[in-house]
Amino acid sequence: MAVIASLAVPAGAGAAPAPGPGSDPSPPGRLPVATGHGGAVSTVDPDASRTALDVLKHGGNAMDAAVAAAATLGVTEPYVAAIGGGGYITYYDAKKRRVHAFDGRETAPKAMRAGSFVDPATGKAMPFEEAVTSGLSVGVPGTLAQWDLALGRFGTRDLGALLKPAIRVAEKGFVVDAEFRAQTVENEARFRDIVPTRELFLPGGKPPEVGSVFRNPDLARTYRELAERGPEWMYEGGLGREVARTVAKPPVDPAAKRKVRPGLLKPSDLAAYRALPKEPTHVAYRGLDVYGEPPSSSGGSTVGEALNILGNFRLDPKDPVTALHYYLEASKLAYADRGAYVGDPAQVDVPLDELLSPGFARERACLIRPDRAAAAPVAPGTPDGRYGPCVPPGTQTRALAYEGPQTTHLVVADKWGDVAAYNVTLEQFGGSALTVPGRGFLLNNELTDFTLQPPAPGAPSDPNLPGPRKRPRSSMAPTIVLQDGRPRLAAGTPGGSTIITTVLQILVNRIDLGMDLPHALAAPRATQRNTPQVFAEPAFIDAFGKGLAARGHLLAPFPGPPKATIGAATALEFLGPGLVQAVAEPVRRGGGSAMVVNPAR
Repeated sequence: MAVIASLAVPAGAGAAPAPGPGSDPSPPGRLPVATGHGGAVSTVDPDASRTALDVLKHGGNAMDAAVAAAATLGVTEPYVAAIGGGGYITYYDAKKRRVHAFDGRETAPKAMRAGSFVDPATGKAMPFEEAVTSGLSVGVPGTLAQWDLALGRFGTRDLGALLKPAIRVAEKGFVVDAEFRAQTVENEARFRDIVPTRELFLPGGKPPEVGSVFRNPDLARTYRELAERGPEWMYEGGLGREVARTVAKPPVDPAAKRKVRPGLLKPSDLAAYRALPKEPTHVAYRGLDVYGEPPSSSGGSTVGEALNILGNFRLDPKDPVTALHYYLEASKLAYADRGAYVGDPAQVDVPLDELLSPGFARERACLIRPDRAAAAPVAPGTPDGRYGPCVPPGTQTRALAYEGPQTTHLVVADKWGDVAAYNVTLEQFGGSALTVPGRGFLLNNELTDFTLQPPAPGAPSDPNLPGPRKRPRSSMAPTIVLQDGRPRLAAGTPGGSTIITTVLQILVNRIDLGMDLPHALAAPRATQRNTPQVFAEPAFIDAFGKGLAARGHLLAPFPGPPKATIGAATALEFLGPGLVQAVAEPVRRGGGSAMVVNPAR
């Protein structure tokens, strides 16, 4: 039996009493752990958690609550969650005891080509900041189509009803916290250059102060009209035309010096968009079944491959340095394979079954030395179905593409045992910085997740080059773990390409290292993405840096502001029949919000 099944996990705090969603702009207190019955939720934001909880209390299921929470996050976390973006949902259907995946990833316009981000004057990819703040970076938003698909399959409430809490929050406002202000300040320069963005997010010409109330009446009106017209308003109606017009003619202040390139998106691209139901990835690990998102996300394949590699080793909680050494080496190898093979399966051949095969994992695991880290970047393996003894490492490597760390994740469980794990994103904090005039929401910059520079002649092909109607590769990894066919864990996080390592490390902490879920989430993190250095939080370096350095790992502080952190995870665990523990970050990004319908006493 897996360690996870035998650990005794203490019951956490219950949910704080809270008024109904939107009735007061002051959010309930942030509690990182809540344990109880009748349903549970964890998000980064108290208003969103409160919305989901209210849906559960009134008979809605996990899918209903997840969509309602995401709509509220579109108000309170507008720089990472908006109907101008996309995402992935992993969902456990308790009735049929089956896991499903829903791909709401944005797609490139039909006019996009492999060299669309290349500056013809230089022959090289345009500067990243120029690519981000542009219409060129905007993909067809997938969120509304994904909501429509997911609710059609599993929802019990219509979208209009689920938008009502978010409408109330948008009208009455929410209290600005330090994280919201910091994200605004980070984007202030580019927001200032885009007229509707400046008017919305820099009220009075400056970032809103902590403690002030931020309202978004434009988004409230948009949500009301969406409730009446339905998602087709985005894909075949007036809202879609407004989106396309914003992309084609970015509303830049004429006095701004910033160069903002127009995009390629047209109304016909919106009309052609489809959210996709998919079979989730699946691997067996220590007697558990781990399900995740298939390509176009690389989350499920890379987490799954790394777990398969780790399954060849014993990870001893009494020797955390050795366990973490194996975790970092498995991550390194899985990232090499991710870069070489994973892209949009509608346009490239992704050898998913082989990437997740035990034979391929054994072949990769044999390259790991117990006493010494391999010099990174390492070469990808050959997932061809012919696996034998250890083979010498190759020479072809691929640089890690940039992925912004700004996304959000939520988890919900209902009283019937259904579970939703949902990543929703715009890509950067603030996406493309383009607000649709009068509509109250930002547009994504997801197309910068493509490899912007085509490979040189003779170099290996890249599965993640831009292309017409193509989905850029993602790292989002909403993950559900089953034990004997029933849900045990669900977890996910924001963090760009660090999402994969964060989810993997939480699973290793919980399943292998004997931590309960709150400690598994709060523990210091490190990320190895097939780069020469291991980037880590300061507490990780303090605790394990010396031991890992002795094995050849080169540790460095995670880049960003002082004491930058990795991810902002949310998770839940079933502790017994009907008893669920919801867990959020206690500190990272200001802490998250865990709630349950009926707190344990």
